[in-house]
Amino acid sequence: MTSTKRPLKPQTQLVHAGTLRSGFGETSEAMFLTQGYVYASAEAAEARFKGEEPGFIYSRYANPTVDMFEKRMCALEGAEDARATASGMAAVTAAILCSLNAGDHIVAARALFGSCRWVVETLAPRYGIETTLVDGTELANWEQAVRPNTKIFFLESPTNPTLEVIDIAAVAKIAHAAGARLIVDNVFATPLQQKPMELGADIVVYSATKHIDGQGRCLGGVILSDKEWIDEHLHDYFRHTGPSLSPFNAWTLLKGLETLPVRVRQQTESAARIADYLADHPKIGRVIYPGRADHPQADIIKRQMSGGSTLICFDLKAGKNAAFAFENALDIVLISNNLGDSKTLITHPATTTHKNLTDEARDELGIDPGTLRLSVGLEDIDDLLADIDAALATVS
Repeated sequence: MTSTKRPLKPQTQLVHAGTLRSGFGETSEAMFLTQGYVYASAEAAEARFKGEEPGFIYSRYANPTVDMFEKRMCALEGAEDARATASGMAAVTAAILCSLNAGDHIVAARALFGSCRWVVETLAPRYGIETTLVDGTELANWEQAVRPNTKIFFLESPTNPTLEVIDIAAVAKIAHAAGARLIVDNVFATPLQQKPMELGADIVVYSATKHIDGQGRCLGGVILSDKEWIDEHLHDYFRHTGPSLSPFNAWTLLKGLETLPVRVRQQTESAARIADYLADHPKIGRVIYPGRADHPQADIIKRQMSGGSTLICFDLKAGKNAAFAFENALDIVLISNNLGDSKTLITHPATTTHKNLTDEARDELGIDPGTLRLSVGLEDIDDLLADIDAALATVS
């Protein structure tokens, strides 16, 4: 990439940032499908292992194609450093556990993806790490949960699946006052529509499987933070536990980043229209969409998000049977627990992504028997509306 001192817009960074070209001068990023690297001499190998000479050692630690993806994500997020992982859950788990010891304490918003909640609520306590779950939308809950041993705050915003929005800047201030770091899972907002680090977050994680790939091809994740935290806490954990991203998947994600702004813009525009349609339908109860004036945290959304969302949460008034009948009657919209895809996908959280929660926990999160989560894709909006309308017509 030609060097320039001018600040570049995200669309440009997503095409060019972090590009590393070989001596062949390839246009597209190269795939370096190798586990290891050759040294010119025994002395060179020693120097590289000691950190005295730059270069790659082993692809579990770092790889040129993966490095390009990490640098491009840093440019987009405004982070100093990053580590790419094999999946979004690998990113979440590493980010939470790498800096904690037995006896430390996590405060987390209770509205989390099912696997994220399992890491916080079930896995961490097995290693002597204390946890407290709070209603993250109420700032007083964060303050009241702080203990002398609190080291990490963790939240998603918007949340999965009910699209609650948490005041990231305010929670960051509470965390820092307590001497804790704030980790934000930003997957629902995408790095284009919310910038957690600008709001005070210390660490940001993504499931790159979602919008970043956005075409249902591969798994991936990424952790972004300042270089000091990554060097002191994440680097050795990452190096020795091995949640590394494959070079092939890194290359796929690089290609996904190039079209991310185009895809997210259309998906968000379509989602807004579908949310308005659902809100006026007599068979639909609640509709939650970050972008509508009736969203419970509409004022926070205006402050911290630059766009709505590609996702919609809504309830069929008649409950689970109606929700299943609606899903089964859809033609274009596909039933899948994934999201952020070019194809429009729908899932029933109570029986899929959040099935392992107790009934009481689902009630707390607002996940009802009739709740559905719609991830809007790239299909023509008129075709999507017609498909949804026809499916609703079959619901008694």
